[in-house]
Amino acid sequence: MSIPVSFEYFPPKSAAGAEKLLLVHQQLARLQPAYASVTYGAGGSTRERTLQTVQALQAYGVDIAPHLSCIGDSRERLREILAIYRAQGLRRIVALRGDLPSGQVGLGDLPYAVDLVRYIRAEHGEHFQIEVAAYPEQHPQAENYEQGIDHFLAKIDAGADAAITQYFFNIDAYEHFVNRVRARGYSTPITPGIMPISHFSNLLRFSEACGAEIPRWLKKQLSAYGDDTSAIAQLGEEFVGRLCEKLIALGAPSLHFYTMNQYEPTHRLCLRLGLMES
Repeated sequence: MSIPVSFEYFPPKSAAGAEKLLLVHQQLARLQPAYASVTYGAGGSTRERTLQTVQALQAYGVDIAPHLSCIGDSRERLREILAIYRAQGLRRIVALRGDLPSGQVGLGDLPYAVDLVRYIRAEHGEHFQIEVAAYPEQHPQAENYEQGIDHFLAKIDAGADAAITQYFFNIDAYEHFVNRVRARGYSTPITPGIMPISHFSNLLRFSEACGAEIPRWLKKQLSAYGDDTSAIAQLGEEFVGRLCEKLIALGAPSLHFYTMNQYEPTHRLCLRLGLMES
């Protein structure tokens, strides 16, 4: 079994966290991923840490794709950071709307991801490969499913090259989303986002925040395991592994793993899928 993969990291808050992430990245780099992305906090709140993380990870021979969110920010700040990334030799950006920092009211110069995509193209032409987000289970703020499709396709029309989905556990949602996009005449690669399961409480919190549905039976079983992290990890690996196998059979262009800066959960899935040696 062979399929391109990529990984997502977040900027560590401490020196110990940064050291751990470098080790995780070094280990996962053995898989020769297409790229590794680094997240960007609400309103650019992790801007400096994102920059530092990107610079540190570049030393390992893997293309790095910084996330860049636009809501609440200015064109000048966005122009500055894009210039820095270009000077560093980066060729890929994950362009997002992002979330407003708590207490901030203004939406900034570019309030939506489609505005950011259009801005990057206007400023840098085709220099950057632009990835955008897709929501198979509907964006939490979309009024209806078709509006979500419209907003997604607007980002493609603005110049985005490909998409990474929010993680999901219902393969029918991904298949339906891709089919709706294809029915509208778009062949844009839509990479499924994969969330390994290792801690139930964290998964529950993340899923409630982003609108990812956890199947009722899976939620009940994970909850029944309580603090048995080994049982949770085993069931999580089996369930998400089967999901990945089905996605590959369905023709997914690649898999994007939300690593949460952890090595083992993603490593075990890649071993299960035959994507890397032990």
